[in-house]
Amino acid sequence: MERIKVNNNIEEVIQKAVEVLDNGGIIIYPTETCYGIGVDATNTEALKKLLNYKKFRGSKPISIAVSDTEMASKYVEINEMGENIYKNYLPGPITVVSMSKGILQPPVVSQQGTVGVRIPDYPLMLELLKEYGKPITATSANMSYRSAPYDIDKLLEQLPEKSKKMINLIIDAGVLPKNPPSTVLDTTLNTLSVLREGKLKFEEAIVKNRKLVSNVTKTPEETTDMGYEFSKKYLDPHKPVVVALSGELGAGKTQFTKGIGKQLGVKEIVTSPTYTIINEYEYGDGNILAHMDTWRLMDDELEKSGLIEHLEAKNIVVIEWADKFYQEIHALCDNMNIPIYNIKFNYISLEKREITIYEG
Repeated sequence: MERIKVNNNIEEVIQKAVEVLDNGGIIIYPTETCYGIGVDATNTEALKKLLNYKKFRGSKPISIAVSDTEMASKYVEINEMGENIYKNYLPGPITVVSMSKGILQPPVVSQQGTVGVRIPDYPLMLELLKEYGKPITATSANMSYRSAPYDIDKLLEQLPEKSKKMINLIIDAGVLPKNPPSTVLDTTLNTLSVLREGKLKFEEAIVKNRKLVSNVTKTPEETTDMGYEFSKKYLDPHKPVVVALSGELGAGKTQFTKGIGKQLGVKEIVTSPTYTIINEYEYGDGNILAHMDTWRLMDDELEKSGLIEHLEAKNIVVIEWADKFYQEIHALCDNMNIPIYNIKFNYISLEKREITIYEG
């Protein structure tokens, strides 16, 4: 087992790692989440070594790391939803689950025929992956069901001698920040399902302004009621305003909007605008509540989405997934002198949501 510390020796580190991977060996490497363990994800014998190292894992598949979307597309089917994530959120602490193209084998392919793909936001690893030209495994370097490793010395203390002897190269970048694991997003049905929430959350910058209220709701009805009370207290039905919502899929953004619509006097059923981009609901004497979802918008599409036109028409605009265009939305509101409320939805448990309202 060779242990090499990272300083200004990046080329040497990459060269040694490539040699180990080429020979079917095991490397321990740093990422933006924790230390990972890597073998050539296309090498069946190397994968067997990895399973022996990790010990009991059941049927849980092992994710892969790639250098970019082009490499990922060689091994998995990237649909529209997946492409959106690759373009807007990667590299980063996200694992995207997609259908396999049949090139890879278990344990990197699940029993359902899916593969989890990472593009790590760690320059050294991106360079290594580009140089190697093939995916490597992207699972934490601890044995199964042990805590994630952020320190090589502590990792080695936990490992049995048999596992230590399997390691060919350790890339030691020192003690890593104790970040949570990657967010796992399932895109196989061209919809978004959050399998595990990790570091990817609403931009912290969005909550830097004055907090107005924070409540915990236990049912969808309570979330709707909170939207109703928010609208009653803070919104003028005749003045333009942006209500920027952020939270994981199923956190209650649309339920909250239903409450706003109810208080304003909308007669129609408020539904998610994911596939329509903007739903328009009339209330009062011809006023419009515009309910918008930016998830499917590409970088240059916000200006063409209809948002500006609705604000110019002095409509109330509720935006789901507002974090995707946080800077642009706030700049637009500043330029047009339109108030904005930032509302953050956090999972507490399967039923409970913490909803916090900020004045932008």
